[in-house]
Amino acid sequence: MKNLLRFATGLLVLLFLASCGQNAHKPEFVLSYSVFYPSTHVNARLAQEWASEINQRSGGRIRVDVYPGGVLSSASENFTSVQNGVSDLGMSCFAYTRGMFPMIEGLDLPWGYRSGRQATRVANEFIRKFQPQELSGVTFMYAHAHGPGLLVSRKEVPNLAALSGMTIRGTGLSAKIVKLLGANPVGMSQGDTYEALRKGVVDGTLCPIETLEGWKQGEVIEFVNDVPALAYTTANFVLMNKKTWEKLPPDLQEIITAVNAEWWDKHGQAWDQADDSARQFVASMGKKFSSFTPEDNAQVAEKLKPLFQEWADALRVAGLPGDEALAALQELTSSKEPAEAVPVNGNEK
Repeated sequence: MKNLLRFATGLLVLLFLASCGQNAHKPEFVLSYSVFYPSTHVNARLAQEWASEINQRSGGRIRVDVYPGGVLSSASENFTSVQNGVSDLGMSCFAYTRGMFPMIEGLDLPWGYRSGRQATRVANEFIRKFQPQELSGVTFMYAHAHGPGLLVSRKEVPNLAALSGMTIRGTGLSAKIVKLLGANPVGMSQGDTYEALRKGVVDGTLCPIETLEGWKQGEVIEFVNDVPALAYTTANFVLMNKKTWEKLPPDLQEIITAVNAEWWDKHGQAWDQADDSARQFVASMGKKFSSFTPEDNAQVAEKLKPLFQEWADALRVAGLPGDEALAALQELTSSKEPAEAVPVNGNEK
């Protein structure tokens, strides 16, 4: 009888310890993360790595479930879905919700970006400096941005005149670029562009070269046209729902802040590595590379010049610091190495 009692007691202790162990590994917070990039894209992989890092540094207290490919929210719905709590976190492009980000859209102007790392640093430093009111409804994690935008097309574009009448895909301010160059802009997300190019709905698209591999668009274009005056970027956001952020205790907020500060530069470097890989990918398929002559490039720059002051003037009319924003971006984009940016998020006021 005593042996049976000891056995039963021991069994209860084991069950109790097992229960404690299970509870110890049960996360306190389970967050959903909607990413518009497909699962194979480097930015989706970095989102998953970010989630794993948060889980590890928090000792398992936070689990982030990443949903790539826009399955929780489309590219254009991503921001409002985070804001409204449909998902706890989101990654997409500011340009996909045109008009919502009057200050931030200035980042996408053709500043002559030289790399994704530079564009990413500029984006984070600009947002840190101005803390735009347009982000007040969410908790901003960090931004990242692709390398210099190019013109890629199904048919040859030897000079500026050849663009006249062509239909070119562009989003946000890149659509204005297309129009100023005499072509017809069509707005659509990257996810829709492959089929539009394949079917001839558009003659070309403005994009970073990584898109030709990351979104497989290199399969449906023939020409890659390097036009330095077109070197724009498209800023991406990583956001958290404000109420979700506020539920997290300070120590977990500090962990997320620290990881954010590392991760935006990982994205910048990844954009550049993806550009290098895509250039080899497109070359291996026999696609043709060309550059506008200095004369044609100068004409492009002249046609695009009004964009910068128009942006600043529109901000000023809206009561925003347009001239200061213009001067800040002129300084940031002209610097070889912009200052190391500290991403703004919920605990920085």
